[in-house]
Amino acid sequence: MSGASRRGFLLGGAGVALGAIPAQPVAARPPAADPVPSPHAGHDAAVMHGGGINGPTFRGGTVDHAANGFNPTEVLRDFDYGKVSKLPNGRVLREWEIFASDQEIEVAPGIRFPAWTFNGRIPGPTLRCQAGDRLRVRFVNASAHPHTMHFHGIHPAEMDGVPGVGRGVISPGEDFVYEFDAEPFGLHLYHCHVGPLAEHIARGMYGTFIIDPPQPRPKADEMVMVMNGYNTTFDAEGNQLYAVNGIPFHYMHEPVRVKRGELVRIYLVNILEYDPINSFHLHGNFFDYYPTGTRLEPTEFTDTVVQAQGQRGICELRFPYLGKYMFHAHKSEFADLGWMGFFEVVE
Repeated sequence: MSGASRRGFLLGGAGVALGAIPAQPVAARPPAADPVPSPHAGHDAAVMHGGGINGPTFRGGTVDHAANGFNPTEVLRDFDYGKVSKLPNGRVLREWEIFASDQEIEVAPGIRFPAWTFNGRIPGPTLRCQAGDRLRVRFVNASAHPHTMHFHGIHPAEMDGVPGVGRGVISPGEDFVYEFDAEPFGLHLYHCHVGPLAEHIARGMYGTFIIDPPQPRPKADEMVMVMNGYNTTFDAEGNQLYAVNGIPFHYMHEPVRVKRGELVRIYLVNILEYDPINSFHLHGNFFDYYPTGTRLEPTEFTDTVVQAQGQRGICELRFPYLGKYMFHAHKSEFADLGWMGFFEVVE
């Protein structure tokens, strides 16, 4: 199936692929009151190619965040530092309890997706610590499917969360404790590593894992942006929806508010499945980019970065002017199908 026909199959295929999960007929939804611009059109123009937020899939406004159990506005700045205590040798111990669960999520108005999640949200919680901490993560599999937690970073083989090594797969109803040291400092991620791996990731089994350097980075307005997608037809050929932090177009409805002149730090992670690359483009500004965050000096000053799946990096910038500035994937198809938003710069 071609890319165009695959994307066009969203409404017809979603109902079939999701079985008995109902979806409101598209024709029954009123058009959005305010047109949303294409990333390369003037701000008064509506998205024309692909339909975007005013196309058939997105009419009717926002999704029900309360029913979903998470809101991307809150996910943006929600850092989980765990339960902190001291070991007998004086080292910091951080402990978390993470559970896997199966959850139906409304990913676009009237479109519900049978997700597999960490702690009931997409992306999973942002785990944050400092280099050298001892980490202890109790993973409880409350899902109907086998799962693991695989952390990017340096750790013993038995803590790698892959089938056939150490404890390996955690079956439904079982639990396991992953324990290792936090190294190296930088921006990492975690995800399930059970086969078929693509499906486990595409269903929502991923999250961000930040290890702060021994010398703290400068104070900033910090936020996490996890680039993801949804293959609603379950054909494993590609995605019909794209997003940052779980819900397409969310930051068009609720722009990310930042203060003029304040340092902004974005922890940018790409976990998009079924498409080879993703990208991040910022309008009206440039940023310093730190690939993987494992060095304290940036490698470039740019307005666009490209990441393959699993790649990540830190973007640092200041907004000198007030107003609204769009950010989106610099791939029109991804942007038109959900991966776009606004920064709103205020005093």
